[in-house]
Amino acid sequence: MIQGLVASIVASVLFGAMYYLAPALAPLDGEQIFGWRVLCTLPFTTALLLARGQWPRVRLLAARAWRQPLLALGLLASAAMLGVQLWLFLWAPLHGRALPVSLGYFLLPLVMVLAGRVLYRERLSHLQWLATALAGAGVLHEVLRAGGMSWETWLVALGYTAYFVLRRRLATDHLGGHWLDMLLLVPAALWFVVRAPSSLPLVLEHAHLWAMVPVLGVLSAVALALYMAASRLLPLGLFGLLSYVEPVLLALVALALGESIGAAQWPTYGPIFAAVALLVLDGALRLRRPAVQVQDKKPL
Repeated sequence: MIQGLVASIVASVLFGAMYYLAPALAPLDGEQIFGWRVLCTLPFTTALLLARGQWPRVRLLAARAWRQPLLALGLLASAAMLGVQLWLFLWAPLHGRALPVSLGYFLLPLVMVLAGRVLYRERLSHLQWLATALAGAGVLHEVLRAGGMSWETWLVALGYTAYFVLRRRLATDHLGGHWLDMLLLVPAALWFVVRAPSSLPLVLEHAHLWAMVPVLGVLSAVALALYMAASRLLPLGLFGLLSYVEPVLLALVALALGESIGAAQWPTYGPIFAAVALLVLDGALRLRRPAVQVQDKKPL
C-alpha cells in the first residue's frame, strides 16, 4: 500500500513538471512532441523493465496474444487509448487548452471512484458520496453554461478510466503491459516525427531541444512507470483519490502559463475544488484509520 501511495504522488509531481516544460519544446507542435516523447520514453522504459526483471511478463503476454486474437486487438486498443492521452497532455498547454485538460483530471478521480463502485463493488464513504454530488453540481453548471463540457475534459475523464479498466480486464496492469503499449505506439510516433515537414531539422537547429527532448523521455518514462505501478498496487477508488494531486498541479501550471478562470467558470470549478478537499480528507482519514486500530489493539 505504501509503495503505491509513494508511486502515485511522485508520478503526479513528475507529470506536473512535464506540463510546465511543454512550452519550452517549441517550435515543435503537439503531434511532433508526442512522437519524440514516445521514441525517447521507450528506451528508458525498457531499461526499467529489464532492471526490475519483468521481461518474462512481456514474453508471456506476447504468447497469450498469439493464442488469443481478441487479446491482441485489446492490446492495440489499449495502446491507442494511451497514445491519445499522451498526445493530449502535451498538446493542450501549447494551444491554450491546459485548463480544460486540468478540469478533466479533476473529474477523472471521481469517475474512477464511481467505476470502482459499479464494476468492482468498492464501497463509497459518506464523504465520497458528498464529493461526487459536489462534482456533479459543477459539471451540471458547465453543461448549462457552455452547452456541454469541452471535448478535452471528457476525453481525459472518461478515456483514462476506460483505459485502466481495460488494462485490468486484459491483466496487463504491470510494467510489461505498459512497455507493450509504448512499443505499439512507435509506428505512430515515427510518423509524427518524420512526416513532412520533418521535425528532425527543427531539433538539430535548436540547441535547447538537444537537452529538452531526452529530459522529456526520462521524466515520461519514470512518471508513467510509477503511475502504472500505482494503478496496480492500489484499489481503483483509492488510486482515483490520489490522482487529485496531479490536477491540482496542472491547474497551477495552467495559471502560471497565463490562463485564467473566469468569473462565470467559478461555479464549475468551485464545487469541484470542494470535492477535491473532501476526497483528500477522506483519503487521509482512511490512511490514518489502520494505524489507530493497531494502537487500540496493543496490550496495556
